[in-house]
Amino acid sequence: MDPTARPHGAHDAEDIASAKERGWRDLAPIDDAYQTGEITADEWHAAVLNVIEPAYLSGDNPRAQSGHSGDETRWREARSLLVDVLPPHGGTFLDVGCANGHLMESLTDWAAEAGITIEPYGVEISIALADLARTRCPQWADRIWTANAMGWKPPYRFDAVRTGLDYVPADLCGTYVAHLLNHVVAPGGRLIIGVYNEERDQSTMQDLLRSCGYTPAGTTSANHRHPAIHYKGLWLTKGLTEDRTDPEPEHRLADLR
Repeated sequence: MDPTARPHGAHDAEDIASAKERGWRDLAPIDDAYQTGEITADEWHAAVLNVIEPAYLSGDNPRAQSGHSGDETRWREARSLLVDVLPPHGGTFLDVGCANGHLMESLTDWAAEAGITIEPYGVEISIALADLARTRCPQWADRIWTANAMGWKPPYRFDAVRTGLDYVPADLCGTYVAHLLNHVVAPGGRLIIGVYNEERDQSTMQDLLRSCGYTPAGTTSANHRHPAIHYKGLWLTKGLTEDRTDPEPEHRLADLR
């Protein structure tokens, strides 16, 4: 017997971890360093960027430049359930961590197929990826910002904002969600979390949000190619009672004139 071999269950756990997050081996040491106090939150963001940016930029197709390793069919399988969590009336949509802008393009098309019209926007922490998104999507170049969404306050708020909770250290998830709801999502809008990969019989993401004081308003899921995993998404709703003082996007103002 190979003395380095692990029990079957350990292989299963690694297979599931890999299916849930393809870059987990590279990112886990960064999380560990943050949790032990070796690095700050700013250093955590910089370290994650140092892993993600070259990997995305080295991609030879739009999906790879968005962090997806599959073909167009698998891209749609993995991301199109976001249509389920969009506001039925559509509106402005901000993709946090928009990378090369491919999800902005794809979701606009998928939503249109479902009779939902969205106006896509993006924010990206990587200068190089944001520049790539503006080059690929020149029609939206002035809608793509370069910023760390953790503390970013946009010029106006959005009807739907999509993000992942893995964009910040785990202990800052509650702070991050609060910031997005308070400063980025429009009153009556949705904060969308996803798409994320999770065991089909677990609700880890929902439990995390509840531990931070947030109850999802709705959820969706779809089969993953790994039988133990589902693609999942959920949304939180921004209350209508908050005063709004920030300006509207230009295209919405034009509609009202």
